[in-house]
Formats: sequence, structure tokens, C-alpha cells
Amino acid sequence: MTTTIDTPRPRRFTALDVFRGITVFLMILVNTAGPGSPAYSQLVHAEWIGFTLADAIFPSFLFAMGNAMSFAMRNPLTARPYLARLLRRGSIIFVLGFLMYWFPFVAEGDDGWAPIPFALTRVPGVLQRIALCYVAAGLLVRWLSVRQILMACAALLLGYWAMLLVLSAPGMAYDKFGTIGTQLDLWLLGPGHLYKKDGGFDPEGLLGTLPAIVNVLAGYLAGRAVQRGIDLSRTVWLMAVIGAALIVAGLAWSPWFPIAKKLWTGSYVLLTTGIDCIALAGVIALVEIAGIRRGTRFFLILGRNPLAIYLFSELFITAINLIPAGGDHGLYGWVGIEIFQRVAPGALGSLLCAFAYTMVCWAVGWWMDRKGLVLKA
Repeated sequence: MTTTIDTPRPRRFTALDVFRGITVFLMILVNTAGPGSPAYSQLVHAEWIGFTLADAIFPSFLFAMGNAMSFAMRNPLTARPYLARLLRRGSIIFVLGFLMYWFPFVAEGDDGWAPIPFALTRVPGVLQRIALCYVAAGLLVRWLSVRQILMACAALLLGYWAMLLVLSAPGMAYDKFGTIGTQLDLWLLGPGHLYKKDGGFDPEGLLGTLPAIVNVLAGYLAGRAVQRGIDLSRTVWLMAVIGAALIVAGLAWSPWFPIAKKLWTGSYVLLTTGIDCIALAGVIALVEIAGIRRGTRFFLILGRNPLAIYLFSELFITAINLIPAGGDHGLYGWVGIEIFQRVAPGALGSLLCAFAYTMVCWAVGWWMDRKGLVLKA
């Protein structure tokens, strides 16, 4: 059944770009913690089971992507061009993610600089998961009704849970290295193509993409509800109530299916989706209903060009750390230790360093916004 929008609003909500901009801002802040001291615990991902503020950011980006997808569906294309565009965009995002991890394509060894071999380049990753979720969700929302989408969400979460319990070695369903997800990644890709900092476990592994699709579908349904709702205030209130219910459901499920971002468990999906529903409802209430626009441009700059700014944030920090700055530190490490840790020792200095770098990325976004440059896959 083809999903169509009967009475779409003629404009795109500013609140969506603000929500996405906040997500990008926090994503860069968490990813670039200043060296020299551990960051605040809420800005560091939970090591395994558990939840921090940092764990809420990636699913928020997926939720925002689904929300944007609902607006793009206001004027749906016929099947062939729709599929072509969906696959093209997904492929480009996936390749950009792969190249981002391969960058700078050379590494310094005992014999000087040499090319980084393809065999040692990570295949899964943040953008790669975004790409796979984008394509999968795009297929589902194009041909399924709302009821069928909800059924697909339940099937993805429960099916993933069943696969972990049934296909993992006995008692290893939630073990970082014994779970079937890790075993599948090692079998398909090998350790050389996986995350290098976690001993063979990849937090963006292939199997964990299945439940992550639900975050995108939830964002799509939220955006669809906003467009179809006759009374925006009532829709926002209902979204917040549903968000609270999802949080309770995630916490209630967690004794049997623990909340874990790196495993992307079903309880984690419900918890983060609930948080996103409440957060988006709050942003819509402030920006669209109350009409508060002061300060929104700061986040709009990030929200209008999220792919370009995220790519820049990852590539630029890698590039500047190639510049030697004494000892074993690159330039970013030197700045974090010799400047920010001297000004504010400890976690505060780490946060200030990350904030300063995030503002550099924001400045790039501001320049692109002034020039009308938008990176679209």
C-alpha cells in the first residue's frame, strides 16, 4: 500500500532543522572531547550496559532523518525514480562514511609513510549505519501503511531480540564478543574491517542496524503526525505523552533486554525514541507554537547542512592531529593539554576544548549557509 499525505502543510517546520542542529552540535561536542583529562561522564558513551546523554545523540539523528523523510514524502515520486534516488543517496552516504574512516589514506610507520591498506579499513560506521537505515526505512514508508509500519517496528525489535537469544552461544547473547552480532561481523568482514579500539567488537555492526531502523521509522511517524494533525498543539501534547509511554516501556523491558547503545537493544530504541518524541515536541512548542525564534539560527545553520558539517568535524580533527606538536601528541592534543587544561584543568577543560572545536565547525556551517552551499547526497 502506497503511503500518501492527504493534507500536507505547505511549509517545512523550522523546528525540524533546529532539532537536527542541536543533535549535530551535541554529536561533535561528544566526539571531540579535549585530551588531557577524562570528559564528564554524561558526555562519554556507556562502556556497555547503561545509558548516558552521549548515548541519546546518534538515535536522535536517525529520528530527525525519519522526520525529514516524512516531509519529503509530501509529493511522492513514482516507484522507479524513487528507488533510484533512494539507492543513490544511500550509496553515496555509505561510501562517504567508508572514505572518512580510510582518510588520510596514509600512515607513518617504521619505514616512513605508506598507504593504509584496504584490508585494514573499517567498513561499518556511523554514516554507513545511517545509509543502511535510510534505504531500509525509505522502502518501508513508501509501500507500507502506518499500521504496517508499526508492525514492522515490532518485528524488527522482537526479531532482533530473538536472534540474539537463539543464535548466540548459550549465555552470550549480551556478551560483547560472544553475541551473534559480533560473530557475524567477524565472519563477514574480518577483524581488519571492524572498529580498531574495542578488540574486535564494532558498535555499528551489521546486525545492530535492524533495530536502528525503528528510530528512523519513529521519526517518520512523528513527522507524519505533525503534518496531518488539525490541531498542532494537541498533536504536540500527544507526541509528548507517547514519548513518556515509550520511556516507561523501555525501562520496563530493560531487565530482560538491557539498555545498551553499543548493542542497540530494543529497550534502548524505546527509551531513545521516547526521549526524541518529548524533545521534538518541546522544540515544536517553542518554535512553531510559541513563535520563539531568537537564537534558533545558531542551530539552523547546523541543521540545514548536517552531512557536510559532520564530515568536516571528523576529517579536520584527523588532519590537524597529523601535525606533530611535541611528544606523541598531534596539534589538537597539544591545544587541549597545553591551552585548555592549563586554563581549566580537568573535565571542564576537556569540555571547553570540545566546545571551541565545535564552534570552528559551526563557523564552517555559517560560511556555507551564507554562500547557499548545501551538501546533499
